[in-house]
Amino acid sequence: MFTLVAAFVLGTATPARAGENTFVEVTPNTAQAGTRVNIRASCDTANNQQASVQSDAFGRVVVRPDNGFLTGSVTIPGGKEPGDYPVNLRCPDGNTAQTTLTVLNMAQPSKGPATGGGGTAGDRGAGSLLLVGGLAVVAVVAGLGVFGGGRRRAGTRS
Repeated sequence: MFTLVAAFVLGTATPARAGENTFVEVTPNTAQAGTRVNIRASCDTANNQQASVQSDAFGRVVVRPDNGFLTGSVTIPGGKEPGDYPVNLRCPDGNTAQTTLTVLNMAQPSKGPATGGGGTAGDRGAGSLLLVGGLAVVAVVAGLGVFGGGRRRAGTRS
């Protein structure tokens, strides 16, 4: 009878799900080549030991315990081809998890030409001269207005 009950219990029991809380995240999960990404992972009950994260996007990274999770960061090489790259977590207890990192490799815009007298011009040429000349003209006109107004008043009093 005991053997029958044991066989029934073992045969109908659902297997324990290993690594129920095993995961890996990459932030941001879409990143420009040459930028730094953060990795956060969990190895279920083994978060007090370091684990490894591997991807063709950045190579192998060791994630270390940090406030109940495993964390690390890595820079995606600047010349990495754009595409979706699997990111694989391997825990010390054998559990694994996977996510995807999308790498972009857009050309960085170059600076525009230094033209005109605006604030982007690298040379203090004609723009500065025009500003100084304009201020001088305003000062002369204001001075003439003061002297000219004083003469008219003197002429009306006589």
